[in-house]
Amino acid sequence: MTPPVGVLQRLRQLCLSFPETSERSSWGHPNFRAGKKTFAAFERVKGRPSIAFRLDRPDVDRLMRRKMFFATPYGRGLWISVWADVPLDWGAISDLLERSYRVVALKRMIAALDSKPVSITLPSRRP
Repeated sequence: MTPPVGVLQRLRQLCLSFPETSERSSWGHPNFRAGKKTFAAFERVKGRPSIAFRLDRPDVDRLMRRKMFFATPYGRGLWISVWADVPLDWGAISDLLERSYRVVALKRMIAALDSKPVSITLPSRRP
């Protein structure tokens, strides 16, 4: 099964918006790194596309109670994945990506993220 159109592109755009991030292909799929450490991956598990996040154990335990999440096979309890062949809540995905980034990023990278201006697009008003 293929992912909905644009899932990898949107994931890539979000991941690469963090300071000092890069994309590398490892184990046959895209991985997103903060410096030298992977914080997210787009991969197939049992033939289905998924997005994996590196999180703290309490976050993994909390998310495991939700139906759409599953333990990433290689994660030793520190990675969790969400199926990417269903409609995704991109606000939640963005939050998880930032949490994941913060888990592996160096202090200077987190400081750069925290000093980054927030861009909010407001709807235009009609006269």
